[in-house]
Amino acid sequence: MNKPKMATEKGVPSNSKVLMLLGQLERMNGEAMMRDVETARQVTAKIFHLIQTQEKSGKEVMSKGSSGMEVILASLENTRDVQTTLNILYILSELLTVGRGRRVSVFVSKGGTGILFQILISASKELPPSEELMLQLHSLLAKVGPKDRKFGVKARLSGALNATVNVTKQNLQNTKLLLPCLQVLRVYSTNSVNAISLGKNGVVELMFKIVAPYSKKNTTLLKVALDALGALLKSKTNARRAVDGGHVHVLLALYQDWHHNDARHRHMLIRKGLLVCLRNITNIKLGRKAFIDTDGMRILYNSSTECLPVRTLDPLVNTSSLIMRKCFPKNRLPLPTIKSAFHYQLPHVPAAGPVAQLYSQPPGGRKNRQLCNRPLKKVDDVVDESDDNEETDADTENDTENEEDDKDQGAANDDIETDLNKLHPKNNPGRPFEELRVYERFFLELSEDFQGYNFEPSKSSSTTSSSFSSTRSTRPIIVPTAQALSPKHVPIMSCQEDCSLTKGEHTVHSPSVPTTAPLTPLELDTILLTKDRDRKGEAHAALSSLTRPPAQPQMIEQELAHLLECVSLEAEDTPNKGEEVGRGGKQEGSPVNATRHIQSPLLLGGIATRRVGGGGGGGGSNWGSDCGSEGAEDEAGEGAVLEVPDTALLLPLHDPDLYVEMVKGTRSVPQYAEVAYPDYFGHIAPTFKEPLQERVYGVQRSKIFQDIERLIHPNDIVDKVVYDLDIPSCPVIEDNGESLKFNSQFESGNLRKAVQIRKYEYDLVLNSDINSNHYHQWFYFEVSGMRVGTNYRFNIINSEKSNSQFNYGMQVLMYSVQDAISGRPRWVRTGTDICYYKNHFARSSIAAGGQKGKSYYTMTFSTSFSHKDDVCYFAYHYPYTYSTLKMHLSKLEALRTPQIYLRQDVLCQTLGGNSCPLLTITAMPESNSNDYICQFRNRPLIFLSARVHPGETNASWVMKGTLEFLMGTSPLAASLREAYIFKIVPMLNPDGVVNGNHRCSLSGEDLNRQWQNPNPELHPTIYHTKSLLQYLAHIQRAPLVFCDYHGHSRKKNVFMYGCSVKETVWQSNISATSSDLQEDLGYRALPKILSQIAPAFSMASCSFVVERSKESTARVVVWREIGVQRSYTMESTLCGCDQGKYKGLQIGTRELEEMGAQFCVALLRLKRLTGMRNHQHLLDLESDIIGTQSKVVSSSPTTYVMEEDEPSFLEAIDYSAESNDEDAEPENEHGGGVQENPNHLDQLSDGETNHRD
Repeated sequence: MNKPKMATEKGVPSNSKVLMLLGQLERMNGEAMMRDVETARQVTAKIFHLIQTQEKSGKEVMSKGSSGMEVILASLENTRDVQTTLNILYILSELLTVGRGRRVSVFVSKGGTGILFQILISASKELPPSEELMLQLHSLLAKVGPKDRKFGVKARLSGALNATVNVTKQNLQNTKLLLPCLQVLRVYSTNSVNAISLGKNGVVELMFKIVAPYSKKNTTLLKVALDALGALLKSKTNARRAVDGGHVHVLLALYQDWHHNDARHRHMLIRKGLLVCLRNITNIKLGRKAFIDTDGMRILYNSSTECLPVRTLDPLVNTSSLIMRKCFPKNRLPLPTIKSAFHYQLPHVPAAGPVAQLYSQPPGGRKNRQLCNRPLKKVDDVVDESDDNEETDADTENDTENEEDDKDQGAANDDIETDLNKLHPKNNPGRPFEELRVYERFFLELSEDFQGYNFEPSKSSSTTSSSFSSTRSTRPIIVPTAQALSPKHVPIMSCQEDCSLTKGEHTVHSPSVPTTAPLTPLELDTILLTKDRDRKGEAHAALSSLTRPPAQPQMIEQELAHLLECVSLEAEDTPNKGEEVGRGGKQEGSPVNATRHIQSPLLLGGIATRRVGGGGGGGGSNWGSDCGSEGAEDEAGEGAVLEVPDTALLLPLHDPDLYVEMVKGTRSVPQYAEVAYPDYFGHIAPTFKEPLQERVYGVQRSKIFQDIERLIHPNDIVDKVVYDLDIPSCPVIEDNGESLKFNSQFESGNLRKAVQIRKYEYDLVLNSDINSNHYHQWFYFEVSGMRVGTNYRFNIINSEKSNSQFNYGMQVLMYSVQDAISGRPRWVRTGTDICYYKNHFARSSIAAGGQKGKSYYTMTFSTSFSHKDDVCYFAYHYPYTYSTLKMHLSKLEALRTPQIYLRQDVLCQTLGGNSCPLLTITAMPESNSNDYICQFRNRPLIFLSARVHPGETNASWVMKGTLEFLMGTSPLAASLREAYIFKIVPMLNPDGVVNGNHRCSLSGEDLNRQWQNPNPELHPTIYHTKSLLQYLAHIQRAPLVFCDYHGHSRKKNVFMYGCSVKETVWQSNISATSSDLQEDLGYRALPKILSQIAPAFSMASCSFVVERSKESTARVVVWREIGVQRSYTMESTLCGCDQGKYKGLQIGTRELEEMGAQFCVALLRLKRLTGMRNHQHLLDLESDIIGTQSKVVSSSPTTYVMEEDEPSFLEAIDYSAESNDEDAEPENEHGGGVQENPNHLDQLSDGETNHRD
């Protein structure tokens, strides 16, 4: 080593004593030190004394510019005298004890670690080695090791590993020397190669000799030994070695001993160390088996239960929970196959991809739900494969399980498009015009001359066409109620006892004759409102079964129903209020305005007193305001007449009878014959606020412990199937009335199986999308037979996403039929103890994209019911069915005024045989003069679409708000119609919506990944919608704005995704010239306007980056191929808002519809903005973009300009059973979970990457 020249820092006196001594030591370096050993000892002893007694001396040595450390290290390297070496080690120990790590970093940077290892090797060769020298060397190495990233490699290469191991073995009883040796071994072991090497050297067995039962002595030593052992056991090889040595039993026995004796909890770290060792051993299959065989589940469960009351012991409970969940035997879902319960044969199967793979597999699967000893083939291959990947799983589980589009966090920007050719829109429709000419018929407005049209305002336009009838017909409706009536109090039909129906001449008779059959509501083919279609010969509930009959003799009284008032039409000019109207179609002279005569005081129950307009307003709905005044005195009587609430005042677009008509024309794969009550009655948004639910501390842990109890106390588990779609002849399993009854056999319904686990707890399994084996998120099902006031727990056990807004305040939705017939027809947020976490049901590698060892997730919630004999519905989000859309479109058409140009076309037929509607909305020209016709034809186009993903029902509610605004009578709506021609496809995936899918169409594919090359047979709606846009591009009429409405399950607020060359380049490492970055900033104008006028909209959550994984989505394809600069996906939260007016509230239909209306207002402002000659607003947008660059998230693979979405939680949300977090904070619930940190950006950012478009 070259001799360093002693330098002094400016400001340090040159006559400083310690610096003079260091100068003297520097001059002695080399041969002089070897010759003059005594002087070297004296000088180093004096330096040590000065540093030990004078703080300033240490500062002088370590000050910037001083070469004191180099001199000391050179002396240490050159001396051969043990005492001099010890003196220098004392100096270094004193220097490195203070300084907050900076001094250690300086020491490491000067090569100090290597010198210490050299001395260690030299000293170990002496027999016997100097105990004091070994003590000081290892004490110093223990301080330095954690700060030196290459410490383990240096130790291995220098041979220091074996030296330390030998010293440890020779000093097992010498606790003074043993402690620093163990501290160094602990650091060595953090290097995986070192850990394996030490294991081969017998260090694992050595550690088990040191760890001991409860004792108040040497607790520090024991803690360090356990830390070292825990680090060693991260190695799979060492874990096997520990299992083979029978040490799992030893660790459990030690843990029990410390748990029982550490009554004052003073040694929690030792107990935690034992648990960490168990956690690492159980990362391998052999370890889990040994843990189960030695009764580890019961031991940890009992000890954890005893720890629960003491909050400071949470780290122990959390780690125990992780171990137990990991060791819980992996089960298969209780299904014969993970394919959908419904089968639809495709006209042809794609050549490759998941659907082709699905069709290549054998039908069905093994039905045994327990873990099998051998791998299961094909669809249901559920085996414990984690030995193949557990070391990576443990570290990256939270990162890599976020859906099929997720990318590794380490390669955050890999998904950003870097091909500049793809980043510049080509504006090339890609198909010859001759092929596209057929689409001219969908654009009649571009050639309409209105010759011969009468522009008198009293006349109605002939430009509308509709395939829907808005006719009402009269018929009684039977709805069971909460009151058990005696036969003598059965009400008689009050309007027409024999309300015969035109279609089929079917009659509903009064049920005053006692009968033992269940009630019989609505069979669609006969229009009878029947009850519970009995697959055993009893009558069936077409209106989706209110209550199914108990087996007791008293069932007659309990099931007798109130008859609802006949529904009739009232013509404005006809006195015959009960006149029947046929159902086949709109008759000549049939009235436009209809009202419902009712006798019960339903409106007094909460409708008439509510603020009108909750359903979105609308014209022509203020008649019938005196309804509900009659019969008030009978409100509480036994024979009170209850009926379908007349919600016309608040729901101008809803008509129960018309809805039934629409359902009859809807085609489903299961051939549904029932109507769900919420879709029949309608939904009036509640006027009260629904805040995000606060998460109760410890709720997830308590739920997980209840799950673990299933294994520990198996005799407490009922395990009774009560509903099963895989038994098509009789999915509802009858019992003695001790279980809830479930049903999902109606449009958009999704529940495949219900299993009663405990008396008031049910596991629920969702159905896969048709022609798919995954996508479990949307649910919509009915429950009846409940007990009032009892708390029920529901567990949806086959969710797939790695996190959910259910962990952040979102609640499920519930609809009570009793509330509805009492005048409160509405979905309300409900549920307590809601959480979402990984469970013990294994996912097939086929369904997990080839990944093995993946698990499903449980979404659990608890709720109680307020009414006896009620029927309640639960849904993931506010349902909006295809039949609801058809009804709304029919009602909207009735609202059309002569000033509105409205045309409704059928774009195409879907795979399932349903029509895909296409709307054209604009303003009629004021006259047929050339100027007006020219202005009419040359209006810019706005192209809107929604509901490509069936589970994103919020997109339909936003679209409803848009459509109602466009058809409204306000001056803004009129201006908007005069400014633009709107082409709207309100539901791109009718088949998926009808059949209760979450993401796919009947083809089993995500339609929003088919835009690049849609197949006309498999993806007709996408093929023809894209063709419309290609046609417009060919005739030079590409839309000014294209927007696809979506829902987002992982983020809050409403926001947009757009496309920008500049912002994409900024997020990547590609080099681009200024000409490449030339871009009109107008793409930011619309979201900017929305952020100013729409309270739910968040500009901070918007992103304009183009990703490779999104290149086949509508947004990117329309931007790239059609050349639409303002091409967007508008995402609406399923949960709620964390900013603005609605901060802290869950989102409802009122807010969603408002968003749809505000989108229209923003388009009007955009029109004015684009017409301005002053382009200052573009400069403002430029500054906005630059301002957001500071928010770029390098660690997020999907959301590049998003702020953190979630608040920090006191309780960490652990949805990974294999977490490797070693040091859980006491205040956090699950030490291994995702630590919510307000300063890190959205880790959840949507594993949902595939959910962003």
